[in-house]
Amino acid sequence: MDQRVTDFNTSLIIFGNSLCSNPNAFLLIALALTYLGIGQARLLRSVHAKPENTLTYDRLVHYAAQNNARKRLCPHPENSTQFSTNDKCTMAPENRFDCARDRVLSQKECEDRGCCYAPLPDTAGPPWCFYPHLYPGYIMGPLSPTRRGQAATLTRAKPSYLPKDISTLRLEVIEESAGCLHLTVKDPSYPRYEVQLLGEPHSGAHGKTDSQDTLYSTEFHPDPFGFMVRRKSNGRVILNTTVAPLLFADQYLQLSTALASTFVSGLGEHYTSLRLDLNWTSLTLWNRDMAPHADANLYGSHPFYIVQEEDGFAHGVFLLNSNAVEVVLQPTPALTWVAIGGILDLFVFLGPDPQSVIRQYLQVIGYPMMPPYWSLGFHLCRWGYTTSNTTRKVAQRMHAANFPMDVQWNDLDYANKRRVFTFDPWRFGDLPEMVEEFHKRGMKYILILDPGISSTSPPGTYPPFDNGLKRVVVCAPIMPFPILCNQVWPGPTAFPDFTNPETRQWWEDCIRDFHSKVPVDGLWIDMNEPASFVQGSVEGCPDSDIENPPYTPRVVGGQLNSGTLCMSAQQRLSSHYNLHNMYGLTEAYATHRPFVLSRSSYPSIGQFSGVWTGDVRSDWEQLRYSIPAVLQFSLFGVPLVGADICGFGGDTTEELCVRWMQLGAFYPFMRNHNDKPNAPQEPYVFGKKAQAAMRSVLNLRYSLLPFLYTLFHHAHTSADTVARPLFLEFPSDPNCQTIDRQFLWGSSLLITPVLEPGVEELAAYLPPGTWYICVRRTFMCFSFGSCLHFFLKGQPFYSKGQYLLLPALLDTINIHVREGHIIPRQEPALTTTASRGNPFFLTVALSAGGWAWGDLFWDDGDSLGTFETGSYCYLIFVAGQVVSEPQRLNGDLDGLVLGGIQVFGVPSPPRYVLANGEKVRDFTYRSDTKVSLLNDAINVIYLVSTQHVFTVQWAL
Repeated sequence: MDQRVTDFNTSLIIFGNSLCSNPNAFLLIALALTYLGIGQARLLRSVHAKPENTLTYDRLVHYAAQNNARKRLCPHPENSTQFSTNDKCTMAPENRFDCARDRVLSQKECEDRGCCYAPLPDTAGPPWCFYPHLYPGYIMGPLSPTRRGQAATLTRAKPSYLPKDISTLRLEVIEESAGCLHLTVKDPSYPRYEVQLLGEPHSGAHGKTDSQDTLYSTEFHPDPFGFMVRRKSNGRVILNTTVAPLLFADQYLQLSTALASTFVSGLGEHYTSLRLDLNWTSLTLWNRDMAPHADANLYGSHPFYIVQEEDGFAHGVFLLNSNAVEVVLQPTPALTWVAIGGILDLFVFLGPDPQSVIRQYLQVIGYPMMPPYWSLGFHLCRWGYTTSNTTRKVAQRMHAANFPMDVQWNDLDYANKRRVFTFDPWRFGDLPEMVEEFHKRGMKYILILDPGISSTSPPGTYPPFDNGLKRVVVCAPIMPFPILCNQVWPGPTAFPDFTNPETRQWWEDCIRDFHSKVPVDGLWIDMNEPASFVQGSVEGCPDSDIENPPYTPRVVGGQLNSGTLCMSAQQRLSSHYNLHNMYGLTEAYATHRPFVLSRSSYPSIGQFSGVWTGDVRSDWEQLRYSIPAVLQFSLFGVPLVGADICGFGGDTTEELCVRWMQLGAFYPFMRNHNDKPNAPQEPYVFGKKAQAAMRSVLNLRYSLLPFLYTLFHHAHTSADTVARPLFLEFPSDPNCQTIDRQFLWGSSLLITPVLEPGVEELAAYLPPGTWYICVRRTFMCFSFGSCLHFFLKGQPFYSKGQYLLLPALLDTINIHVREGHIIPRQEPALTTTASRGNPFFLTVALSAGGWAWGDLFWDDGDSLGTFETGSYCYLIFVAGQVVSEPQRLNGDLDGLVLGGIQVFGVPSPPRYVLANGEKVRDFTYRSDTKVSLLNDAINVIYLVSTQHVFTVQWAL
């Protein structure tokens, strides 16, 4: 062996792989403060949530009406000494399961149901009427084999207390994979609506499974019916439905289970912390146009939760049901599902770790799309850019002030009379020319596209409606009305039925025709819960059980058709009663483009669209709660997500907007959006110091886009998360279980934003390991005009799992690089079109053992399906004594160079540095004497082509 090589104790090797010609190659891979009221709802519940101290919204308004009704019907313990005395009723209050969820009951009515009655001093919290132990229910027959698994019949000896009770059910148990158990309960004699997800599940979702290989075992209790799912490795029960009876009626399905832990996340979309409150909390899944606030059903419905168990284990549960669903959480800990239609279609994911749970879930609902590279840049929008000239000037001022920006947006201002697929001939008469100007400057353009089609234009003057009416693509009402007429921004409107293939073709034709005039680069589909300014329809809705079901979960407005369509509206697949929560999903599927952003969401929407978190307010609380909102969507398989930076509703302040830009630079999707009446909040309107802080963090984001794009590649191909909760990456660290003020990009970068005003320092939790503190500064400029920006400082902090007090001046967001990782970066520019041609550089964070690993996915940034067709490059970076064979690359990296390497964690000054065996003259070494532990970094500036394998070595 050459003695010269043995002197080197660290090396950096880069190699790549492209599948473009070798498909078998191995890849290394408007806010109003709205409270929930019961309105005219006929049924009340006997479980109510207590206010959470962490939220500032007053919830007592909602409780007052319910509690007053309860006091009229239920005697207070001070006025009554009547209690159920059956031994089966003896249980701790937190273990009670509500027997009067459908309505408030007197003691006699409760006991007539065979339930226990025991009042408590507090009317909120545990129910007064609850099920006794082993409450009579369904009886399970023997299991018999089926084509997919096993099945059994469930029968009731006598009906339950629910109307239209179904006495005979069919249970099917399917072992989908070693980590996924699938159970369905349905009516065998009458077809009910069953959700069929759009797109394709991942190929790993289903397959023949040997029961001996599964991570779970299943036990059944025949009378009354219930089942338990255990983790084989430790015997822990993760699902136990024997705690309360199964109920199954035509419009009421109920299933309860004990939980293995109190650390539960998911069940969105709600304004909550990442860890859900189990203190008798009710969450309703019913898509609604509602600005984020506490105790409200918001824009999306995701009936999936993940539970953190002990010792780093985790599991997840997904109820595939698109009807209105209420989930009741109680401190037992336990959970109760209540759906008002469909079937019980339950998936259980065994992990065993949190990231595996998310991967198993996405194998069922589909992996997320790969976004175009430019969509990861900065987006700017406002409802109130009233002309094309105003819109132009905004983009010009951004670049004139040296703010990177890729995408200019228009809200509904562009549309003629607010009708989609049109543009105003006076205010936006040169819209096509404006878009072409943006394209010539390397920018992109997106506009809003609402689903409601104006229905009042004279015949022959508005082709989208004329053609849609001819092709019968709108949601149909109950006769005699010819169309279901609602009202949104243009006035009376008709809503397309996107479950109809003919509608999807008509929608595609409308988009194609508009695109031929205005070459937009993406579409923003808003108002697609769907939202309506009238309840149900202009003509009203029929009086039926569909419109007024026997039980209505707690929803904003008190009725299902509040702010949306009639439940009886007929769509191709079923009634809107069954399909409402999927409306935005079906629109996203029909709109499928390189870039789509949707407000409404349902499981699998990540295959077709990104999501934003709606009409957030410009205040510090909404800034803080945007982090768990983004992280929840990561768990739901929607990695392309962000909140409106600086807030949509109300006036921002300079400090708030700076801090929101700093946080927003690490949203996977970054857009500043503002409402009409508010003060301007474009970055260039603020003072010099604020502008400098915003510009700095924008440049930081743009320098990290190669890394971010690679994270999206792994999300698209491997179901990894992009913005990641700490508990996903550090499942065995109990301190990470509830953290939602910090988050990770992938496994490498830890982001700690400022979330309160007037802060100059803050505490950051660092999980066990070495973390390098980073500050961005210009390091070196070249004769060809480009400057490489490096992470400086680089002090290591050797954490045992502890908090560190960090400086947090207005120009600072704290970022830490995790040991053992290599971050690919690129010199920023005003657009990604320009930055993609700049030199790459690497930040290497060595582990204590002197190694690190990283990768880069690179394609043309625009084309669809480059991974599937093999038209891409893939590079792997390794630091340490590693030998590798080079892999062939395609042409996407032609002409690009690696402009520099920065290494953290080198213990002493190198004697010399070699790049591909040649000495490097231009390198520096720093040692920060302010830290007692060694703080060392090598900055190597060496222009080498990324087309070839290269090695950098240094001798100590």
